[in-house]
Amino acid sequence: MEPGLGKGRASFVWEAPGIVQTRSNKRQKELARKEKQRAKQERREERKRERESRPPRAEGEEDPDLAGIVPGPQPPLEEDEEPPARD
Repeated sequence: MEPGLGKGRASFVWEAPGIVQTRSNKRQKELARKEKQRAKQERREERKRERESRPPRAEGEEDPDLAGIVPGPQPPLEEDEEPPARD
């Protein structure tokens, strides 16, 4: 009888000489994907709780994320104002 061809399901699959892919690899990938999804959902719920716990901003109050940002072209940096010296 050839490896992996016994009764029931095979515990491994031959892909190439010397390379064996076990079913546990697939199971590990599934578990890692589920863990990543669970962690992502926890972060979303935590972020939602943070937003709900913040006091509402007063009308006309500046958004803290945008504080100090000036729209439009920005003035040149002080370093850039001096023209290069010509000899």
